[in-house]
Amino acid sequence: MDPVIRPLVKLALADIGQEDITAALLPKRTVRAAIVAKEDGYVSGLDIVMKLLSAFSLHATSCVTEGQAVAQGTKVLEVEGDIQTILSVERTALNVLQRMSGITTMVRECRISAPGVRIAATRKTLFPTYDKKAVLAGGGDPHRWRLDDMYLLKDNHLACMSITDAVHRAKKRLFTKKVEVEAETAAQALEAAEAGADIILLDNMTPERIRETIAMIRAQGHDRVLFEASGGITLTTLPAYAEAGVDIISLGALTHSVKALDLSLEILR
Repeated sequence: MDPVIRPLVKLALADIGQEDITAALLPKRTVRAAIVAKEDGYVSGLDIVMKLLSAFSLHATSCVTEGQAVAQGTKVLEVEGDIQTILSVERTALNVLQRMSGITTMVRECRISAPGVRIAATRKTLFPTYDKKAVLAGGGDPHRWRLDDMYLLKDNHLACMSITDAVHRAKKRLFTKKVEVEAETAAQALEAAEAGADIILLDNMTPERIRETIAMIRAQGHDRVLFEASGGITLTTLPAYAEAGVDIISLGALTHSVKALDLSLEILR
């Protein structure tokens, strides 16, 4: 079994328990069903859900492509197989597809609001395998998939050593990994740039303060460092941060509190 869907199969089996007693009332027969969009948005998770359904001996065919915009009423997937099985795994399949599509939709909305700026996720998620694939489907950046992807020196790390010492240690230990430093003040950001950080994360700063900090650091000749803004940024405040001159904007809201896209499964009569 594909390791990507193994956790989802376990979730579906746990949801079913000994038996889906309601679905068991129906006579066994082969039917066709469709997953339909109940609102406009962007769809993702198609391949994952198709593999999940296949693990339960159901045949699924996608009607749209990954990351595609769909209007209300659009048929997203068609499923064929035993009606009892379809209804038993319906909720798990929809939960995955709705959540991933909701993330992809929000990423697309963010990109429209902040053109020219890279929109990135954070690690504020329990489902990185699915959530970050959804971010990619929306044209966003997953940021770190795991803790060994890059260095990200945050306040709790820097409580134990200086920014300069931390950056030098990181570059000496693994020269192939990028080093990002979280800064809450302009002074911290400047120290990070002078220490050789590749990316400076300007955390919980106003757009005005970010603009001033970037200008000050650029004036010191640090032209190669990238700037990332993060900390409570929403779709409403996003344009102001994009106009402040950052290269990347990361939003925890992409994964920790995203609104699922409304989808439903309907038996085709």
